[in-house]
Amino acid sequence: MDLLLEPLQYDIFLRSLLAVVMVGAVCALVGTFVVLRGLAFIGDAVSHAAFPGVVVAYLVGAPYYVGAAVAAVATSLAISFVTRRAQLRADTTIGVLFAGMFSLGIFLYSTIQGYVGDLFAFLVGNVLAISAADLIGLTVLGTGMLVTIGILWKELLYATFDPLGAAASGLPVERLEYLFLALVALAIVVSLQAVGIVLVVAMLVTPPAAAQLLTVRFGRLVALAIGIAIGASVLGLYLSFWLDVASGATIVLVQTAVFVLALVAGPRRGLLARRRPPVEARRAPLGAAE
Repeated sequence: MDLLLEPLQYDIFLRSLLAVVMVGAVCALVGTFVVLRGLAFIGDAVSHAAFPGVVVAYLVGAPYYVGAAVAAVATSLAISFVTRRAQLRADTTIGVLFAGMFSLGIFLYSTIQGYVGDLFAFLVGNVLAISAADLIGLTVLGTGMLVTIGILWKELLYATFDPLGAAASGLPVERLEYLFLALVALAIVVSLQAVGIVLVVAMLVTPPAAAQLLTVRFGRLVALAIGIAIGASVLGLYLSFWLDVASGATIVLVQTAVFVLALVAGPRRGLLARRRPPVEARRAPLGAAE
């Protein structure tokens, strides 16, 4: 019990705990749509595209999150715009803008004399360094995103599973696409302090991917993804505190372990699934009776 209660005596740990819970919920919810749309690569691209925004914010003395949000949202919207207008494959556009924006960030970073620890932390993450002001901003942004998704839940769901049908029914599918990509970008910005630019894609993809191995129902998928994300984030934070290791990497490793466990022993495709007879075999007696 002391192992659980001792870290809670420190304000920095309490702030970090609240932060990873919010980050886990937001990223799992947005990430579920990302996984179902097959857009995992876009999370990696936009997270790296946020780096030049962070560097520019440092150079002009602005808040890091503002620079990251502007760069990430602009890049995500540009990906959709260029893909539609130039009629290119999405992965081609993502590859071009991802490489270009991250290279711009490295170029700007190289102009700064000396080592800049604060900027490096955005690459690898350090949720234990989150301040009270950061936590407030993260909570406001995260809550706003959750409310937005809640209001447009049916529209986003329809556009995800049947974009042609959604367009035929009169839904503004293109605008919903832009909104969705903006939400992905903001989810990445929310995660920067926790896991950093390098690992942020794991927060978006791993919990929903693990949940997808356990259920096919969308409601359960979302609930499982959020539960996995929050549980793994809290456990990872505790492990990083006890072992005195990097918090972001530990959180991602715990999430990955959950994914491997679901892959190996999950009821759908894991070892447990192999013990169940295939659908055809279960239906054989009915066919014979007929």
